[in-house]
Amino acid sequence: MSVIVVGSMAFDAIETPFGKSNKIVGGAATYIAWSASNFTRPVQQISVVGGDFPQEELDLLQARGVQMDGVQIKKDKKSFFWSGRYHMDMNTRDTLETQLNVLGDFEPVVPAGYQGADILMLGNLSPAVQLSVIEQLKERPKLTVLDTMNFWMDTAMPDLEKVLKEVDILLVNDSEARQLSAQYSLVRAAREIMKMGPKFLVIKKGEHGALLFHGDHVFFAPALPLDEVFDPTGAGDTFAGGFVGYLDSTRDFSFDGMKSAIVIGSAIASFCVEKFGTTRLKELTKSDIDERVQQFVELVNFDIALV
Repeated sequence: MSVIVVGSMAFDAIETPFGKSNKIVGGAATYIAWSASNFTRPVQQISVVGGDFPQEELDLLQARGVQMDGVQIKKDKKSFFWSGRYHMDMNTRDTLETQLNVLGDFEPVVPAGYQGADILMLGNLSPAVQLSVIEQLKERPKLTVLDTMNFWMDTAMPDLEKVLKEVDILLVNDSEARQLSAQYSLVRAAREIMKMGPKFLVIKKGEHGALLFHGDHVFFAPALPLDEVFDPTGAGDTFAGGFVGYLDSTRDFSFDGMKSAIVIGSAIASFCVEKFGTTRLKELTKSDIDERVQQFVELVNFDIALV
């Protein structure tokens, strides 16, 4: 079992109505790796950091079974940095500052030891970078999963279209699904997007759960109502990590298997938002996860007598 994770490892500075963080470790690949490593190992990381990225953070991930052979360290440069402020609804945010730094000219290299991975998880990066990784793999993974965003739809649509033809599953939020498909109805949007290449589509709806589409089949998983949400940053990436990590552990890539994986991803993501950054993910135990998954099961379990 193995999962290749491609994405950013970075610094974030976050403001929410409930608090403010200093410069903390974040990045899509960081959240995905912490999440996926709860279910499968090794996680084979492909990313780039500057000389300012803490060695301690790399060591902690390695101790979790995350391989760092594909992480480039540019000692004379700075890591990617993002700063943002969330609104009261915690679903909308303003970007205050973005510094691409090492990510600006990132050219990923797939180590020889990563060849033959079962799952490729393409975190939110330039479609050209994602395509480069796909082209470097000598053997097609059993499952290729793509996360993208509206920025790439606006600025790199031709490259994104090429990547979409190569993937099995696409992860987007509802506004991104509507933009990509030019359809308001999410059912119609799913049909249009699956014509572009993906066999499965997951539409994330934040606090309103997630939808899974495959052919004419649709599945909905709710989000767990929480007392407090401190920081939504990385929740989508944490979802993705739980989703692919669980799939790799079960090897069940059927629609039913993915239904279970969506519940697992949603459960892990519900932990992520409870504290700033990756703090909560580092604290998780198997019993924590099992208990949270059971809460999801009870949330949607009911008996009804049809008359």
